[in-house]
Amino acid sequence: MINVIGLGYIGLPTALMLASHGQAVVGTDCNQEIIDRLNHGETTFRENGLTDLYHAARENGILFSTEYQKTEVYIVSVPTPYDDITKQVDPTYVVSAVNQVLKVASKGAILIIESTVSPGTIDRYVRPLIPQNGFSAEDIHLVHAPERILPGNMLFELEHNSRTIGADDPEIGEYVRKIYASFCKGTIVLTDITTAEMTKVIENTYRAVNIAFANELMKLCRHEGMDINEIIRICNMHPRVNILSPGPGVGGHCIPIDPWFLVGDFGDQMPLVSTALKINDEMPEYVFTRICEVMRENKITDFSKVGLYGLTYKENVDDVRQSPTLQLLARHPEPFAVYDPMVQKAIVQNQMFRFEDFCSACELIVVMVGHDEIKCNDSWQADKIILDTRNVCQGKNVFRL
Repeated sequence: MINVIGLGYIGLPTALMLASHGQAVVGTDCNQEIIDRLNHGETTFRENGLTDLYHAARENGILFSTEYQKTEVYIVSVPTPYDDITKQVDPTYVVSAVNQVLKVASKGAILIIESTVSPGTIDRYVRPLIPQNGFSAEDIHLVHAPERILPGNMLFELEHNSRTIGADDPEIGEYVRKIYASFCKGTIVLTDITTAEMTKVIENTYRAVNIAFANELMKLCRHEGMDINEIIRICNMHPRVNILSPGPGVGGHCIPIDPWFLVGDFGDQMPLVSTALKINDEMPEYVFTRICEVMRENKITDFSKVGLYGLTYKENVDDVRQSPTLQLLARHPEPFAVYDPMVQKAIVQNQMFRFEDFCSACELIVVMVGHDEIKCNDSWQADKIILDTRNVCQGKNVFRL
């Protein structure tokens, strides 16, 4: 049996996928509300195909509990934020979960850390917990199997993305590989734990640096009166060029956080990454500056006539973690109208829940997220001034970053 610890955006799909493919699974979370909802037939967030996967897993006997279980295998998938001051990984949730696991685990148990951590975190923070809980180093088998999935396409990527399994013991690594191979059709690479830690952080750091490059190019092109989106389109025709799109900031749990693990631990050796992260972090401030410019140009003097479309960090998901809109509002709590079709509960002031009401209240609409709702319907644009940070709108009244 497998006990999956942490039933958030990563842990829940992983537990459901394992169970629906024949593994005996118990999902554990300290949040009683999450467990109650799952036991009463509800999923806890919106994701394409998640409800169907949930029902398949229930048919195969998955259980949900706030209690840690005595099982052969544990998968820890809890958040790993960074310290705002040191920018180093905050291992508190991982350490707490592992300590709870070791209170019920038997000798020979396999402990898989899926949470993204900085290189060396498992050696520094997790491995010492084993003797502290009365086990020898050989009693508990440590493995790192970092997730590689993206909200909005989670289930496809769980099945088709390649995976990395880092283990102390190659035989244990092979055993874990077979567990993930029960549903994963991608290549599963076996390596050591520190290499697995480093590869995951580097993957997201690469994307963060690429986005920062696009954002810096966007600012340059705006200053010189050039169209950055057309320039990127042409450049990406080159077979060895793949510039990502500029935008209002970087959100989610991975790209805005994971690279800081490298900067926090190896800052003196990461000047490029440190600069890139600062560029991305400054983008919500740049958006606010552009909002003020567009307001002046169109003689709009009241921030309550400005609407921010989109609260999530990317299109067509309900995940608001680190979203550029929330970052902007935290820095500039002006009376903006706010609307997002994917967020159905109030999380900010002046939030609206009908697109028609939102449009009626606003003279200037700032597109922060390119949900299909607006990409597939341009009828609302006719009499609105639009600041499009995602390059999804066309028309004479559309301004760009």
